[in-house]
Amino acid sequence: MQSLLELNQTELALWLARELGEKRFRAQQIFQWLWQKLVRDIAQMSNVSLRTRELLAQKASIPWPRIVTIQKSQDGTTKFLLELGDGARVETVLIPAEDHAGRIRWTQCLSSQIGCPMACTFCATGQSGFTRNMTAGEILSQVLIGRDYLGDTRPDHPILRNLVFMGMGEPLMNCQELLKALEILNDPHGLAFSPRRITVSTCGIKDGLAKLGAAGLSYLAVSLHAPNQALREKIMPRAARLPLDELLRCLRSYPLKNREHITFEYLLLRDVNDSPSQAHELAKIVHSVHGKLNLIVYNATNGPYQAPSPERVLDFEKALWSHHLTAIVRQSKGQDIDAACGQLKARFEN
Repeated sequence: MQSLLELNQTELALWLARELGEKRFRAQQIFQWLWQKLVRDIAQMSNVSLRTRELLAQKASIPWPRIVTIQKSQDGTTKFLLELGDGARVETVLIPAEDHAGRIRWTQCLSSQIGCPMACTFCATGQSGFTRNMTAGEILSQVLIGRDYLGDTRPDHPILRNLVFMGMGEPLMNCQELLKALEILNDPHGLAFSPRRITVSTCGIKDGLAKLGAAGLSYLAVSLHAPNQALREKIMPRAARLPLDELLRCLRSYPLKNREHITFEYLLLRDVNDSPSQAHELAKIVHSVHGKLNLIVYNATNGPYQAPSPERVLDFEKALWSHHLTAIVRQSKGQDIDAACGQLKARFEN
């Protein structure tokens, strides 16, 4: 049984021609039903002939994941634990923000793997181990769940505005399926997201960076979290196998569009990477690349780390200011609902 969610529009057209003898235009119709009208039942594709629907239902499926549980924070952040077809479980999160007109717009945090092979010491997902890569259809089914939950059925006026690959997994360790998912996300007959509305976050996979840059289908964020190689080896040992100097060389050659920057994500861990001297080191890194900086105050899990005090965060910021570098301190949301990556899945499995 062919999952229709696993096919880009070109693949769908070829499959329909081979299996059902259908013309190319039929692929566009079905594609829109899948991604824009959120249909789960082939029988509901009303502009497709009854005979074609019957034949299609015999050979294909639309496998949405099962929602195991939903947790909603006081600040509106909503976290889903989803179960895929083989029973594997994965998390996705909807994060609200108010725009300039006072309207609520949403960002969805997406997972790309079941677990994560990178084993970063501060990450609940990394400590839970790695099971397998997600397919492109499984990655994209998270967006279908999010849009359906929000009642977001008008592509011309979307409520879900931004997508960030910052959930479970290292996206560039699953590069082939990631790029296929990005292609469907960018397709105007699919989910119709602009590359400017999609960010892929990576701790630095050399081959994957080259492929992602060549595709031009998203913005790039780099999970740095340490201002030097020695500390990176300590808290991100597998990511640090690509030396920091070599990572920065890759980033200097990364293709950027007009007004585009590489975003560095820096998780502040109390008494680990949050001193003013480390801020000075970090500023030099950001200035060496066409970059900007997001600071994230640690959302404590069961690990050995703690969040720095507000005063400590301010001291870190002041050190950055002395280098004429302004960093965005990303507001920590969902602290009352196991919002850190991997926490909800770990709690259910334990």
